[in-house]
Amino acid sequence: MDGDAPMVAAAEEEPHVERLPADLLAHVLSLLPTFHDLAMAGGVSRRWRRAVGRSLATRRRLSFAGQRTGDDSTARLVRAAINLRDLDISRSCWGCHISDRGLLEISSAACVGNLTSVSLWGLAGITDKGVVHLVSRARSLQHLNIGGTFITDESLYAVANSCPNLKSIILWSCRHVTEAGLVALVNKCPELECINVGGMRVSPESFAGLLSISPALRIRSIPQILNADVVQVA
Repeated sequence: MDGDAPMVAAAEEEPHVERLPADLLAHVLSLLPTFHDLAMAGGVSRRWRRAVGRSLATRRRLSFAGQRTGDDSTARLVRAAINLRDLDISRSCWGCHISDRGLLEISSAACVGNLTSVSLWGLAGITDKGVVHLVSRARSLQHLNIGGTFITDESLYAVANSCPNLKSIILWSCRHVTEAGLVALVNKCPELECINVGGMRVSPESFAGLLSISPALRIRSIPQILNADVVQVA
């Protein structure tokens, strides 16, 4: 029996990762790129669940793209990510089910005022109500992707009035946006460098009018399904 003791002890020995200091474990988990990875890590043990919470507080980028998530779970993680700068909750074939209620809850997060990049690509469940609430509090926003949604000029007016540092925006296939919304955006966002208008119902003459306001503006019409990077401006 004594000869078996070392083998039993070795089998019961903690994995090396469990010996990591709490701060180091939280740092390692902060490198995980997606919501799914975080959720899986949080299910390992109570210690790992606490580490996930600590890691969220240090994250600057959080992506829910392609994950099965909803209003409550998304808002809960965003609220924990107090230093977040880059938020991607784009929809994919797997179904990211975010509604206006989710955007309203996310809007109350401490990090929202410091967000510089947000992607809401293809979220069919959101309307002007949720978008206006979010962008009105995201005053540091530089890159915004709201392509593939059913927003109207109301959302663009809110962006124009609340996001003076906006550099790029994707409006691909936003068919309820009109020339009036685009003009307000270009007039009130002096830093705007690039706008994607593919699939919209706005006349070419309207785009010429935008260039008369801002000659250096780059107007793109090719569909671009990007994550939180939105449009990379050189």
